[in-house]
Amino acid sequence: MDTTEGVKVSAAYQWLDIAQEATAREVSRNAPRPTVIARAHSIWATAMYDAWAAYDPSAVGSRLGGSLRRPVAEHTPANKETAIAYASFHALLFVYPEDREFLEAEMRRMGHDPAVVSDDPATPAGIGQLAAKAVGEYRRHDGSNQFGDEVGGDGTPYGDYTYYQPVNPPDRILDPDRWQPITFTLPDGKQVTPGFLTPHWYRVKTFVIERSDQFRPGPPPRTDTDDALLRRETDQVLAYNRHLTNDEKAIVEFMRDGPRSTAQSGHWLRFAQDVSRRDQHGIDEDVKLFFVIANTAHDAFISCWETKRYYDSSRPWTLVRHYYKGQRVVGWAGPDGGTKEMAAEEWHPYSPQSFITPPFPGYTSGHATVSGACAKMLELFTGSDEFDAIEKRRHCELTENDGGEEVTLTLPTFSATAEMAALSRALGGYHIPVDNDVGLRVGREIAAWSWPKYQEYFNGTAKVRP
Repeated sequence: MDTTEGVKVSAAYQWLDIAQEATAREVSRNAPRPTVIARAHSIWATAMYDAWAAYDPSAVGSRLGGSLRRPVAEHTPANKETAIAYASFHALLFVYPEDREFLEAEMRRMGHDPAVVSDDPATPAGIGQLAAKAVGEYRRHDGSNQFGDEVGGDGTPYGDYTYYQPVNPPDRILDPDRWQPITFTLPDGKQVTPGFLTPHWYRVKTFVIERSDQFRPGPPPRTDTDDALLRRETDQVLAYNRHLTNDEKAIVEFMRDGPRSTAQSGHWLRFAQDVSRRDQHGIDEDVKLFFVIANTAHDAFISCWETKRYYDSSRPWTLVRHYYKGQRVVGWAGPDGGTKEMAAEEWHPYSPQSFITPPFPGYTSGHATVSGACAKMLELFTGSDEFDAIEKRRHCELTENDGGEEVTLTLPTFSATAEMAALSRALGGYHIPVDNDVGLRVGREIAAWSWPKYQEYFNGTAKVRP
């Protein structure tokens, strides 16, 4: 056991720290890709869990079932730590091969030799590597296109192979109900127009949910079906944008998570670490908790992306320009702070020019869906909705030129934290409220449906999925 903030933490906790740092490095290379990040977290947490399960009396792994189970006399903390180390190391190498040097150094720091190669199921190093190999083989062609070799793709890792094309070009609105790409201006002045990030994600293998469309909600409001409602939703975003308080700006930035963001899966895994410290978890509880939260986030993203692809809905950027074309609005004035009157065509979310709005359709919100799912799963896992955490940060520091004073955000419950995450997306101007409200509901439905499936892994009755 190591210590963090004066609290002893398990080896699983420390490997999550390593996984988060490797993910942050990946974000620095390739920008935030929340779907890709959640899958990577899932692969790591699953390999770790599958290795650990060999040293539990009843749990079964996701790929090899109970076939790796060792005699009770071997169910020692040292064996568990060694097994999860080799599983974590090889699983992270599978998703982040560019970080081999960093990961090898972390293995040595944790007391293990990264050069050991073994498939001996009688040793913890062998079990860890067998578990990671089985998970990697299962995920090698899981629909994510990790290696860029799916038919229909152009060879780009994680690139689209389903021929998605946006209806709207960046410079004009042909259909206000459909998603529109946005041109970003990077800090060096270069302009880029990202396409729909991973529009093929509805084809990725889920973990416990049955299909990507299993929880698809009904349609969002449209100009041709619910125009008055859609306009009210747009007006609510405009009102948020021109009346943002310092606390609300801090909420937007807290949930947006900054330039090295490990996305919603990483954010909720950090919240899981808060629970681990609070409840003084050992290795067994941590392995199970991180396994559940990582895979819940992975499934929630797949479900959400199926909905995004199916409805291909627009975001406030497009809706403000549609409803107020040629008119004046009042909104956030930009990085110098404050508000001003401007042409609707100049309206801007509370966000840097380098990342105006996430590059994918609006309905439903990924933040809301994943937060709703992970918050509910934390409640189910711990037996209580109580969180009782706080976040202290300087408001505006990620968006405006001059960061303000420190504010304290209270996170009394998991559900309230998820609701804060959802609200932050409308406050920021990235989503109309319905994107978040429905996303929260769907996320909670995913968690409630999934929890019994995870209990089957723990009690040994789960079957290996094809």
